[in-house]
Amino acid sequence: MLHGAGQDPDDFAVGTRMNAAAERHGFIVLYPAQSAQANMQRCWNWFEQAHQMRGQGEPARIADLTLRIVREHQVNPDRVYVAGLSAGGAMAALLGELYPDVYAAVGVHSGLAARAGSNLSSALAAMRGTVVRADTAASGMPTIVFHGDKDATVNPVNGRHVIEASLGLDCPYVSGESTGPDGRRATCRTHSRDGSGVCGKHWTLHDAQHAWSGGSSEGSFADPFGPDASEEMLQFFSGQRRSVRRTENPS
Repeated sequence: MLHGAGQDPDDFAVGTRMNAAAERHGFIVLYPAQSAQANMQRCWNWFEQAHQMRGQGEPARIADLTLRIVREHQVNPDRVYVAGLSAGGAMAALLGELYPDVYAAVGVHSGLAARAGSNLSSALAAMRGTVVRADTAASGMPTIVFHGDKDATVNPVNGRHVIEASLGLDCPYVSGESTGPDGRRATCRTHSRDGSGVCGKHWTLHDAQHAWSGGSSEGSFADPFGPDASEEMLQFFSGQRRSVRRTENPS
């Protein structure tokens, strides 16, 4: 679980209520911390080229830490997942693309696709939604996305870009509308291909801003209105296993 800018692991854990969801579903949760020395806003440096390659920078350190926890706690190596909010979501998307031999699926909340920017200027443009994503091959990484359609920090078009980067432009989907008991409306597109089961979900949260859906107001950037992103992510992850096909030639 990768926190957003201005957050730390404790704040992120409280705001997402992920620990309670993990207890219900039998998950171990790791909360890496970005330091103020690495970034003054404690933002993961997903937009710097030095941190966009396999085997170097922050992605390598996070993947190495993940594997250490897998070994120490005897975690099933085919059931390891990464998720994050905002900058943490962008880093999660990048980790899923760079390390398909480590992670079986990705959750991106209010974030951006891998390599959406290559420097601070292009990253800010991507966050505004004014950059057209490069037409590159889909990674094939199973991915669940949450994004508020009133997000003024990271333009909601980035949610679609995350799905396209993972599943391609033409992955079939079915769309459903829901209204929670708190009145929050949401649209969920469920993607699947060739009868192989669900490979992606894209939740659009209507009238929602830049905050973790279904979170606790005791944490920052958390919206108590549903759907419960932590619960939905773990349910999605529970149906995903690391694919041998995707891990033969990691980029």
